[in-house]
Formats: sequence, C-alpha cells, structure tokens
Amino acid sequence: MGLRFRPVDTSFYDLFSEAAQHLVTGAGLLAEMLGESADHADVARRMREAEHIADETTHALIKRVNSTFVTPFDREDIYALGSGLDDVMDIMDEVVDLILLYEVKVLPPELSTQVEVIQRCAELTAEWLPKLQAPASLEEYWIEINRLENAGDKNHRRTLAKLFSGEFKTIEVLKLKDIVESLEEAIDSFEKVANIVEQIAVKES
Repeated sequence: MGLRFRPVDTSFYDLFSEAAQHLVTGAGLLAEMLGESADHADVARRMREAEHIADETTHALIKRVNSTFVTPFDREDIYALGSGLDDVMDIMDEVVDLILLYEVKVLPPELSTQVEVIQRCAELTAEWLPKLQAPASLEEYWIEINRLENAGDKNHRRTLAKLFSGEFKTIEVLKLKDIVESLEEAIDSFEKVANIVEQIAVKES
C-alpha cells in the first residue's frame, strides 16, 4: 500500500470540535425546555440562535473542503461527519420547536431520561472529537455511544407504552408521540455520527 500524504492543517479538526461543542449547547437548551418553569418561547429563541451558529460552522467546514486540495481524510467522510453533526442539532431544535408549537404543558418524566441520554451523547462527542487526528483511539467513544443508544431504545419503548396506557388524552398522545419520536431520532443521529467516526478509523488504520 502506498503512503498517503496528510496535511498538518488542523482547521478541519477544529471545525469538527466546534460543531460538537454546539451539540452540548443544544442538549443543554433541550434539557432546559423540559423544566417545569421554562419560558418556552425564550428557550426556543435561544435554540434557534444556537442552531444558526451551528449551521455557520457546517458551512465553514464545507467551504474548507471545497477550497482544500488535500484533506486529512476522504472528502465523503468529511461531508458525512459534518452533515451528521448538523443533523443532530437540527433534530434537537425540532424537539424544542414542537414543544413550543404544540403548547405542551405537562411532559412525562420519561422524556427527561431521554434528554439525559442526549446530553451524555453530546458531552462524549465534544470530549472525543478533538482527538479525531488519531481516529483509531476513539474506540471507547463509539462503543459508549452505542451503549447509550441501546439504553435510549429501551426507554423509548417504555415511554410509548406509557403514552398508550390511557393516562393521556388522545390529542396529548398525538402531540407527545411526535416529541418522543424526535428524541429517539436525536439519539439515533448521535450513533450515526459515532458510526462515521468508526468508519474513518477503519479506513485510516
């Protein structure tokens, strides 16, 4: 196998780290949105601002790819990872927006458990992505994200069972189900990001 030149330029890694840090901010706002005394309109406004800033990071990453002749790893993987991180932020923004638009007043406590999983996924992603220059060293990261995703799946099923237990009115079930499904999608999206990192590690090994 021929040797592949890899540039010293760290701007790609810096942008990935920046994008991951945005997810910590988004997860924190999502947790705040579930608080009993939360000002939903204010949290939603701040989430939109955070999502916009995250978009700017994604655009900077894409611009960097398009203007760089030699990238640190395959372009399609850079696009995929950047898009994956952006998707997580978009979904968290969607959850906050749904809570605001649906005017949901009472949220099942199980939702807080899911948001705790999301927050942990965000923290891990922000902790480990700065180490992406040595992708093979991130094995602990993608294993733990997979474990958290499995825990999220179990809680997702329990939450759906509670929604359809007869405790909630039909209209509330419909509203809450959308929120529950979006939370599950957010956790799944974190796992997709971790899977992309694992794929990069395999290619670069």
